[in-house]
Amino acid sequence: MTDIQPLKITDTTFRDGHQSILATRMRTDDMLPLISRMDEEGLYSMEVWGGATFDTCIRYLGEDPWERLSKIREAAPKTNLQMLLRGQNAVGYRNYADDVVTAFVKNAAEMGIDIFRIFDALNDPRNFETAVAAVKASGKHFQAALSYSLMGRRLGGEVFTIEYFVGKAKSFKDQGADSICIKDMAGLLCPEDAFDLVSALKADVGLPVHLHTHYTSGMGSMSCYKAVEAGVDVIDCALAPFALRTGQPAVEPMVSALLGCRRDTKLNLDSLIAIGQDLEHVAPRYRDYLNDTRMSVIDTGVLKHQVPGGMLSNLISQLREAEALDKLDEVFKELPMVRKDLGSCPLVTPTSQIVGIQAVQNVLFGRYKMISAQVKDYAYGLYGRPPLPMDQVLREK
Repeated sequence: MTDIQPLKITDTTFRDGHQSILATRMRTDDMLPLISRMDEEGLYSMEVWGGATFDTCIRYLGEDPWERLSKIREAAPKTNLQMLLRGQNAVGYRNYADDVVTAFVKNAAEMGIDIFRIFDALNDPRNFETAVAAVKASGKHFQAALSYSLMGRRLGGEVFTIEYFVGKAKSFKDQGADSICIKDMAGLLCPEDAFDLVSALKADVGLPVHLHTHYTSGMGSMSCYKAVEAGVDVIDCALAPFALRTGQPAVEPMVSALLGCRRDTKLNLDSLIAIGQDLEHVAPRYRDYLNDTRMSVIDTGVLKHQVPGGMLSNLISQLREAEALDKLDEVFKELPMVRKDLGSCPLVTPTSQIVGIQAVQNVLFGRYKMISAQVKDYAYGLYGRPPLPMDQVLREK
């Protein structure tokens, strides 16, 4: 590489960090003092909104999500604020009318969002169009996310190849993307594939590349490091108390690992450690939301069943309510079959919920004896075009 740039960091502590590990339950008042200090650290951006935060504020915390964004913007005037937007799903779990999506993006931009990371569960560019137009009209940054998925253990096979992801990235570039994000929601991106995919995107697409991965499988930091070697521009990390497990790699060891190297982040390690230690005083308030079903802080099973952390917690919750937690292994066996029937879709919101709920129903009541309304909408094409055709017998049923 001839043009060596410091690695940039997006902090996810105040969105995906607590969403992945603590069911999105962190309250705004606990965030603000820490956010104001993170604003001084020279981060590329802070992801603070979108995803499940909107829903959870209203449903569980009794907070106004718009007021949260306004307060965060006031607490962090220097740093780019970033949100996760589900394309035509906005921050919900179904496709919304164009005017709803347009108004939502416009208001979010006015309230302080600088970078809109937009993804679609099916990587269908059509589901980006309305949101992208609104982001561009607001003069904000459109980051197109590739929902990363696999058919086997490594990149390749019938669908999810390097050529597939490069092709999608080029289509998003044609739509006006300012950067490309590899969105590895289940921690399935292995180090060598990270190197190869980042290298291909850098060479063939010509946009900055951002890596978002989860630590679910235990590969997160290794994959980030190989992506850094390949020239990735930005990676997502969280402060240590809200990192690892099903969240992102921890920022402190990443900064330390690159200290003095050609991709040195130039971030102040001592300062980040101090903020993380103060977060340790806040974190115990949310300890009850930690997954305590296993001793290990990683889930090696994800290397086989490929279920993202958020989807796994939903499965456990559904089975627990049905007093059928003993059937979890049967659900794991059913999941890949349902996924194949639905056209081998990536497992990310909302398709992860669609596949997961149907797999649970298949185990509890018999295969497709009950079909969810979401699967019916999926069959009608209301969620977009899947990577492969849906099973025709199921679609007709």
